Amino acid sequence: MPDELAAFIHEGRDGWLFLTAGSNNVIGQFSDSPAMKQRLLDWKALLIARARRCDSLGTTYQHVIVPEKLTVYDHRLKGLEIDQRLSPALRLRQSLIWHPLVRRACVDLVDAFRRRSRSEDLYFRTDSHWSFAGRMLAYRTLCQSLGAVAREDMPERPFVEQAFQGDLGGQMVPPQSESARFYDLRRDAVRHYASPIVEKREAMHAIETLHVGAHVIYRNASPEADPRRLVLFGDSYSHFAPSMWTIMLAETFREVHFIWSTSIDWRYVERTMPDILVTQIAERFMFQVPDDTFDLAAYVAERFGAELGVEA
Repeated sequence: MPDELAAFIHEGRDGWLFLTAGSNNVIGQFSDSPAMKQRLLDWKALLIARARRCDSLGTTYQHVIVPEKLTVYDHRLKGLEIDQRLSPALRLRQSLIWHPLVRRACVDLVDAFRRRSRSEDLYFRTDSHWSFAGRMLAYRTLCQSLGAVAREDMPERPFVEQAFQGDLGGQMVPPQSESARFYDLRRDAVRHYASPIVEKREAMHAIETLHVGAHVIYRNASPEADPRRLVLFGDSYSHFAPSMWTIMLAETFREVHFIWSTSIDWRYVERTMPDILVTQIAERFMFQVPDDTFDLAAYVAERFGAELGVEA
């Protein structure tokens, strides 16, 4: 592996690759430094403010942190010591244990993932993202927290199995790949809306280039669907591709809105008045505390206006 990548990727046991550095200072977050203490205090204040605002709107709030592979698979590391007790996700949840409103809002994936980590691959070995098994576990955990009935037939839906070179494996020399299943989970959910940038990138077969600002809405007329409307602000772990987390939720709830952003656009929330608001963020992105003054329309106009042929 080239020297410049050595500080970013750790080669663990049995083909497990881990992201350890980069712009989010991944491994540096597993510390009790003054900087991390302050970030966790800022996160605590943010979640309390979010929960209170949702409570005032009559909206159920749920915050989901996708644990880092380092948090879950520390037993797969090789020559790299991580104090799992310093996981930002774990420490944030522990700091909120005495806040009843916020404690109910924080979905605990760390314990659930660690309990299953020795029996299942909850992440791709060559990628920084969770596998289908990881998505299913997170989906079931969120459904349980919301009192919703999880669709347990998803592992029986159509899939293809193919060689997969993950975002970490592709950086290795030689590249590393693994066998992976990719499901088409769509059955009852119908896409009601896709923002212009989503439609354009899909037409270009460039869906993988979409990030912040992507926006889709699904509706589900099945009599089995939970009747509630859910709005989800998330990142690449929540992607709306056919095998991903947004589709799992769309197959479960009457209406699901996905906005790719770790910050909340409160104008959007107050306009749509969802029964449930979910914020999802990868643990490594906790290095930056979101700014909930986010304005989806303004961001899209500035970021994609030229591409879409409209003035910002």
